[in-house]
Formats: sequence, structure tokens, C-alpha cells
Amino acid sequence: MTHAMLKGSNVPLDATTVRAVLRWAPGQGVPPVDASALLLGPDGRVRSDEDFVFYNQPRHPSGKVWLLGKKRVAEGPTDTIQTDLTGVEPGVSQILLVASAEGATFDRVQGLRILLYDATVADSEPLAYFDIKPETGEETALICGELYRRGEGWKFRALGEGYVNGLQGLATDFGITVDESEPAAQPLPPEQPAQSATSVPTQPAYGYPQPSTPATAPVASGYGYPPPVSPVPAAAGEFRMPPQGPQFIGR
Repeated sequence: MTHAMLKGSNVPLDATTVRAVLRWAPGQGVPPVDASALLLGPDGRVRSDEDFVFYNQPRHPSGKVWLLGKKRVAEGPTDTIQTDLTGVEPGVSQILLVASAEGATFDRVQGLRILLYDATVADSEPLAYFDIKPETGEETALICGELYRRGEGWKFRALGEGYVNGLQGLATDFGITVDESEPAAQPLPPEQPAQSATSVPTQPAYGYPQPSTPATAPVASGYGYPPPVSPVPAAAGEFRMPPQGPQFIGR
């Protein structure tokens, strides 16, 4: 049974590995949306900058939370995060699932939805979905929902909380150290066309590095970004994003 969720509602998760898919409606002038995740401790903050999983750091060091990359499906473009809930470290109490649109506001993104699947079951129906509606339209990053511990298990809560200063402001609010200097150019793999970190490829491309997964857990096809030169930033604890001041909406 698929749960259609409202903002603030929650649902228990029986799946051991979940795939969170962000999907939005295609259209002219619609910006691409990036999925990311923050792993938080009991104090509601990251334990270190390594707890930020995003396009420049697409896999958590534990190998239990990682990005699968962008795809196009019949309903529209998607970006996906997968989590092995049984392997998440005990020090992680919740995992925020985030959508961002660098350089654009979410009033230009229609039909934004997060869908949760049991990643161990091929071609399964969604466990739950939540239609995310920005409160003002000026948001450039949204906390779509959270995976959180409850007793010995996990639950998902629909949130839809927004930031007007993008992924940088959101990450900073949860304890990430952001390097505000300009990023250095990175070379592309041989014979690959140039594309931005937020582009949605229409053909198979290099995907993210994938961790080892159980044989029963299928991994989505590798429609993703070109891999960064290194899976970690050039300097420890520094993430390179445009400088802005944090402003928070609807929390």
C-alpha cells in the first residue's frame, strides 16, 4: 500500500534499504533539481562535514548513504538517494532528504514530489510519496522529509521546510563548514561532453561511485553526473558553494 502523505505526517518503514526519488515536471525554463542528504546526530547537527552527501561528495564514508544520480523517466526528470537503514551508524539519529535548485527559485519547479521505495524489491510500488509545495516560491532549497529512528526501527516524516539561500544556507544551519572561495575548474573524463553539476543528461553517462550493496538490493542505472576528480573536497572540511547569508523559512 502506498501512503499519500501530508506535511508533518509520518509513516513507519519496514524496508531495510530505501530509495528516495525526487521527481519534478519537465518544461521550458525549469531548473534541474539536486538531491542531497545530511546525516544528523542526537543534537540535530552533523558530526563532521563528511555527513553531507551531495553532488560534490556523492557517497558517505560509511557507504550506507549515496546518490544514484539523475535520470529521465516518463513522468519527468529525477534525482535519487539510497540508504541502507540497517547499516547506518548508531550515532546518526536522522537523515534529512533535501532538494535544491542552484541559482533558481522553486516557484519555477512544478510537480515536485518525493517518493520512497523499498530498494530490495525490483519494480515495486512506492511505500509513500509527498507532494512538496513551497510556502513562498522564493526558496532555493527545501528539506523534503526526514528518515529518523524510532525505537529499533525507522520512520519517514514529510516536511517541506524551505531556505531562500540555497544548499549553502541549509548546510551551514546544520553545522557544515562552507568554503566561500571560488571553486577550481575540474577536468572532465576523456571524450565526455561538458555539463554542469546540475545538468540532467538525456543519455547514459558516468554515474556516482557505488558502494557494495546486498545482492538483493538492485541499483539504479548510472544516469548521473561525471564523477568529481576526488570524492572529497580539495581541503578537508571545505565545501565550495556560492557565498550567501543564511535566511530560513517555515521551520
